[in-house]
Amino acid sequence: MPIKSRWTVDIPDISLPTFLFGSPTVDLPTTPLIIDPRAPDDAYLTMTTYRLWAQRFAAGLLRNGFQKGDRLLLFSGNTIFFPVIIMGTIMAGGIFSGANPSYVPRELAYQLKDTGARFLITSEASLDTALEAAQMVGVDKSRLFAFDDGLATAAGQGKNHGEVRHWSTLLASEAEGKAYAWPELSSEELDHTSCTLNYSSGTTGVPKGVEITHRNYVANSVQIQYQNRLDPDFEAVTARAKLLCFLPMYHAYGLTVFTLNAAIENIPSYIMNKFDFVTMLEYVERFRISFLVLVPPVVVAMAKSPLTKKYDLSAVERVGCGAAPLGREVCVELEKLWPQGVVNVKQGWGMTELTCSAMGWDPTHTSESFSVGELNANCEALLLDDSGSEVSQGERGEIWISAPNVMKGYWNKPEATAETLTTDKQGKIWLKTGDIAYIDDQNRFYIVDRKKELIKVKGNQVAPAELEALLLDLDPVADAAVIGVSIEDEEYPRAYIQVKEGQTLTEAQVHEFMNKRVAFHKRLTGGVRFIDAIPKNPSGKILRKILKDAANAEQKAPKAKL
Repeated sequence: MPIKSRWTVDIPDISLPTFLFGSPTVDLPTTPLIIDPRAPDDAYLTMTTYRLWAQRFAAGLLRNGFQKGDRLLLFSGNTIFFPVIIMGTIMAGGIFSGANPSYVPRELAYQLKDTGARFLITSEASLDTALEAAQMVGVDKSRLFAFDDGLATAAGQGKNHGEVRHWSTLLASEAEGKAYAWPELSSEELDHTSCTLNYSSGTTGVPKGVEITHRNYVANSVQIQYQNRLDPDFEAVTARAKLLCFLPMYHAYGLTVFTLNAAIENIPSYIMNKFDFVTMLEYVERFRISFLVLVPPVVVAMAKSPLTKKYDLSAVERVGCGAAPLGREVCVELEKLWPQGVVNVKQGWGMTELTCSAMGWDPTHTSESFSVGELNANCEALLLDDSGSEVSQGERGEIWISAPNVMKGYWNKPEATAETLTTDKQGKIWLKTGDIAYIDDQNRFYIVDRKKELIKVKGNQVAPAELEALLLDLDPVADAAVIGVSIEDEEYPRAYIQVKEGQTLTEAQVHEFMNKRVAFHKRLTGGVRFIDAIPKNPSGKILRKILKDAANAEQKAPKAKL
């Protein structure tokens, strides 16, 4: 029998912009909401101006030939106007996609071509990369726009870069923006109309656009809100809440939390352009941040760095962590930064294919383990062994999820969609997550492994198949395999390489080749190993378990004394 959430909530039958803003004209709060911490008194959006900027952008897109179903790709770090691009695109009936700002031209070109984006908006710092990527796939400069770090736009000082216009040239006037009403959708359209393509490698292979619909976003936000409101002190906690955003907004985690959920609760969020550990601590102290939304590498850094204790973190009441697994021990170390019982670090679990979140914590409960909590409202799960049979409590199995926040599918990838989504005899759709877990007697989940081949590097997905394909482009390489190796509780990509007979290759040459072709988090920071042959089964599939066992044995081997 499926494991069912304790809770069921009604999902409003409305579009995402209506869910967020109510209507194009209803009165909204005018207090600072999305704030640039470098200039908090001057560079910010309120709920009212957030909607207006998005309306102006939507009206301007349509005026510039954007049509229903068109895609827009944003290649940038965070700014206070990042949410405007997202919501404006959706208000115009389009589909938003965000690209990792560390991408090299080859990676950006892939996403640009795969989305078929009508417009590419790129940060000024990445303009050269964007121009090269656009040239690779035949996108004209007239479809490129420059995106500043937010301060210039806020001051009305955005500038063109040669033939590449500033993104503000796409904005309609304030009057046109106020007059713009986004289209409402029928119930069927809400289920099937995608509004974002958040790129994920899924269980295997190259990155794929995950189609998230209006219904998916509204459902996931309602699920999270419901759980938060179980706190008997919810109103008081929310009234004094402040958030700090250093999570990338192109990622499902950062997008959902800061573009949507925090805005709905009107919680002020200070938006960092990029992560810097010391700057983060300074902002937590200066702005009296009350709720830290973290990823495992930041939890580890805060728990272990002596710098952390130099800052006043006394305003922090809550800490949540997601994007990758985290041991309980380091959570306990982090909790020691506050008086006993003040802060309890809680992990959640989700996937890009689940919009964002599928499991979390009842706020009245305390986490004392590495559990990721229980199922969100309206969610069901199965835990299945390799034969497809349900496992018993305490036994490990692959998580399958059925919920209103399960993705529509992979963009233009019907085979990959069919491999990941399955429909049972009752017509219920299940997502095969590839994550291995067990449950305790309270239906709390514990993530223990990944069936899928993905490597998680500081919360970023790395697909071995992508790196293996690149390695095979290196002439001396006869065959290659990539796995994730754990070093001090962090996962890193490692390559195992078979060199062609009669040729030579060094680790330095491999790094030099790869570092020019992949983003930083995809580099072979777990090392390179040369072997006689890549282990494979009779059908040619790489036996990664053999390589992982060898890596584990290598780590456990006694170190030679110098």
